[in-house]
Amino acid sequence: MPLSHIEHYLVLSDEIDATRDWYRDVLGMQEGWHPDFGFPVYWMYLGGVDVVHIGRSAKHASDNQKVYLGRLAQDTGAGTGAIDHIAFHAKGLRETLAHLRRHRIEFSERRANGQALYQLFMVDPNGIKVELNFDAAEAQGIEPEITAEKLAARKNR
Repeated sequence: MPLSHIEHYLVLSDEIDATRDWYRDVLGMQEGWHPDFGFPVYWMYLGGVDVVHIGRSAKHASDNQKVYLGRLAQDTGAGTGAIDHIAFHAKGLRETLAHLRRHRIEFSERRANGQALYQLFMVDPNGIKVELNFDAAEAQGIEPEITAEKLAARKNR
């Protein structure tokens, strides 16, 4: 059973419209087609591919949604807390930084030792951490708040 790529992830939200707006306005995804499930959902697309599905939380889920999805994580209180974040490859670091600041989105900047990525981390309206990875070439002249090298030096003191 070889896996090839992630299809999508589902966000269950108390505020599906606000969640849709965040993925559209902050990350630039497009709302697109989805099957008629008999309950409200949004599918958010990148480059013609649906990557984020948004539905109502267990608290607001219809009977149809509960039947279709089966047990909702929030029904048990267990959730999917073991998942820390979801990451996307991105382009346009400087434009993205300006966009996030303009929209007053809190984010942090990171870089690992020897890694060819510059990372931005932020949190969606449901508390899901989202990571954006940019090629190192885009980050020339930009110093992140934290690097793995700085953390390692601090540990060795």
